[in-house]
Amino acid sequence: MGEKTSSEFYLPPPKVGKWESFSTFLWNSETSQFMGRTGSSWAKILLFYLIFYACLCGFFAGLLAVFYQTLDQHVPKWQQGASLIGNNPGLGFRPLPPGDNVESTLIWYKTSDTKNYESWTKELDVFLAPYHEKTNIEGTGENVVACDYNLQPGPGKVCQVNMRDMGACNKENSYNYKKGGPCIFLKLNKIYGWVPEYFNTSNNLPKNMPEDLKAIIRKNERKDPNAVPTKSVLELNTVWVSCEGENPADVENIGPINYAPKRGFPSYFFPYLNTKGYLSPLVAILFERPATGVLINIECKAWAANIHHDRSERRGSVHFEIMIDN
Repeated sequence: MGEKTSSEFYLPPPKVGKWESFSTFLWNSETSQFMGRTGSSWAKILLFYLIFYACLCGFFAGLLAVFYQTLDQHVPKWQQGASLIGNNPGLGFRPLPPGDNVESTLIWYKTSDTKNYESWTKELDVFLAPYHEKTNIEGTGENVVACDYNLQPGPGKVCQVNMRDMGACNKENSYNYKKGGPCIFLKLNKIYGWVPEYFNTSNNLPKNMPEDLKAIIRKNERKDPNAVPTKSVLELNTVWVSCEGENPADVENIGPINYAPKRGFPSYFFPYLNTKGYLSPLVAILFERPATGVLINIECKAWAANIHHDRSERRGSVHFEIMIDN
């Protein structure tokens, strides 16, 4: 009698619906698996990633701590020529046009419409607020002192910016906007440790320097090198400022210009060392009688031997336009 042979056949798994298949994936009661893994498998993989990311975060924190040890909170690591800012300061102006038009440099208003020019005067109020704080205006800050050309601030001290000598360019006078002769405030961009090289002698004055500035320097320069420098000689240690119409028509329409409190930035505000309470010096430009109803292009320049002018790069100068309607 021959042996009985048996054949084993593969039986396909029973067909299940999508929802039942998904439910089995979430929890398989036969194998005690949750989403395809047992509890011990999930514990191992979670422990691995916990240790991995903890080590990664610790490594990053360690590198960050080492990086911060190389930095000083008050002194930049890269300065002047070695920095992105460079060693050629730019010139800025206020008030700026509204924030929704950042590319514009036009100051346009109507003298007959108070609300129209108030947007400009309020912008100046905000900008000048730190200059009107008691600590500066009265020199009562712990490190704010009154300075002069022969009285430099000591270590850890900053110079008071005198806002009482701005003439008609004050808040009570609406910065002269209501009279059709607006005040524009200029400031030199801060560069840590930068010291101007002053034009305090008539030797090698730039050819393109305005003639009235050349006349001031020639009149007050030190004639006798052995004599004690007078006040007028010391005051030549200034980063001079000049504003002019860019084109012949602009020169004709710009009218008389006054500068307050001085025609430039005094030497005792330099160098900038990021000292607490420091405020950049200001020059208020008063356009007394500019022509109305026409656009006037204006370029202002700062003058020092180590300031180079580049209009395209906005170095050492600033451009803006004014247009005043009645």
